[in-house]
Amino acid sequence: MKRFAALITQLEETTKTLQKTKAIAAYLQSVPDQDRLWCVTLFSGRRPKRVITSRQMREWASAASGWPLWLLEDSYAVVGDLGETIALVLPSPETEIEKSLSEWINDLRALASLDVEKKRNFILASWNSLGGPERFVFNKLITSGFRVGVSQKLMARAVAQVAKKTETEIAHRLMGNWHPDETTWYDLIEAEDLRVDLSRPYPFFLSSALESSPQSLGAPSDWGAEWKWDGIRGQVIIRGGSCFTWSRGEELVTQKFPEFEKFPDFLPDGTVLDGEILVWQDEHPLPFNKLQTRIGRKSVSKSILENAPVILYAYDLLEWRGEDIREQPYQERRKLLEDILSSTSPSLPLRLSPSIAFSDWISLAKTRSKARKNYAEGLILKKMNSLYEVGRKKGPWWKWKLDPFNIDAVMIYAQAGHGRRANLYTDFTFAVWQGSELVPLTKAYSGLTDAEFREISGWVRRNTLQRFGPVRQVTPEHVFEIAFEGIHESQRHKSGVALRFPRMARWRHDKKPHEANTIGDLKDLLKTYG
Repeated sequence: MKRFAALITQLEETTKTLQKTKAIAAYLQSVPDQDRLWCVTLFSGRRPKRVITSRQMREWASAASGWPLWLLEDSYAVVGDLGETIALVLPSPETEIEKSLSEWINDLRALASLDVEKKRNFILASWNSLGGPERFVFNKLITSGFRVGVSQKLMARAVAQVAKKTETEIAHRLMGNWHPDETTWYDLIEAEDLRVDLSRPYPFFLSSALESSPQSLGAPSDWGAEWKWDGIRGQVIIRGGSCFTWSRGEELVTQKFPEFEKFPDFLPDGTVLDGEILVWQDEHPLPFNKLQTRIGRKSVSKSILENAPVILYAYDLLEWRGEDIREQPYQERRKLLEDILSSTSPSLPLRLSPSIAFSDWISLAKTRSKARKNYAEGLILKKMNSLYEVGRKKGPWWKWKLDPFNIDAVMIYAQAGHGRRANLYTDFTFAVWQGSELVPLTKAYSGLTDAEFREISGWVRRNTLQRFGPVRQVTPEHVFEIAFEGIHESQRHKSGVALRFPRMARWRHDKKPHEANTIGDLKDLLKTYG
């Protein structure tokens, strides 16, 4: 555990990718295989199931430290991390017990079958045998709140150095539905004859935001263009006579989209499609909110299947007849995909996302301006000779989105952030006018600079009207420009509308509250674009 705690400390002390990679690789080279496997597991977002509630942790830490519960909780509000707060308030350990990372994890998992008193005794004894850094890591293992600023790409790079394999291969090995109880370090990372999980997807290749004119990309003939759809990015995998669906967030979502189960009847084994999952009616996609009825559900009801039928709008082919073709140029993969889908049944919930023909950047810009009329958010530009790479790499693929919608709204509630922003107010509720009343519209928590967050936090403390737990009602004085990607009707919101990806574009010091937008303005926008 000391080695792992030292690694966490190293990772928190630097923002440099090279140093983080070096630290992880050094740790992996110095520990047994089971600790290696659990390190990769934790940094990949696969966490042990939580067996202790945060309430229990706070109460037990209060008793062990002698701090009143209210004082510990006030300290937690300032520190912003429960694991760190408890590690700081507990007295120094009376003894020290050295166990490996995997041993501690196994001990914690065994608590699931114990009663509350035995859990409490184990936690108290553990706190009393761990030093500060190890105690902090132990607390993070209890809460399953491991966030150490390690991306999948960085993790793959470190493992690749240790295993002496390519990053691309390691990234692929780390994808899928694996767990330390069901594999070994050797089988997952080192085995040459990899026993591939049939459902395992490929790492997604991501586009970067185009922030300048497309003329900077060179000759238009070198590029292909597609619509950027507002759905869920997914891979559909056909192997072993079965169909598996993965989201970009590495979640296996097969059960949420049973429409795709018929794909193996029409496509050969060893086919992997990359595309957008969209609700589809009358031969066009519907807004994202229609798709939300399936998000968060393990299975879908008959009524949802009828009211929100989906398709896969395929735009890339990653594997064909069992062969990984990601190293082939995009134009070749695209041509093969077109040939394959040209002969599939129209009844199949699978369509080819159309390419957009253009001869120059000016004409493509005019096409882009019509994206919303085509149920899209903008365009994706792909270099015709680009390979299908891993993660986000600037250059081969760009997303050229439409400018967002903007409205002016009044801030009416504020709530403190979490973690390093626990002492700042960063989460705000905004309202627009309905007659002489301000009606809550949306929440937003990003878009301001650190200096602006500090400034507005000071103002919130001086202008609080009421407190509702962690939320403060404030004087309706400040106007903010809210940017968002889409708008739709919503019965869950008092305003009757919901915004897609709202964020604070700027603090409108030049506007008074009465100059903010109205519900009528939003309803007009909804008629046009909803």
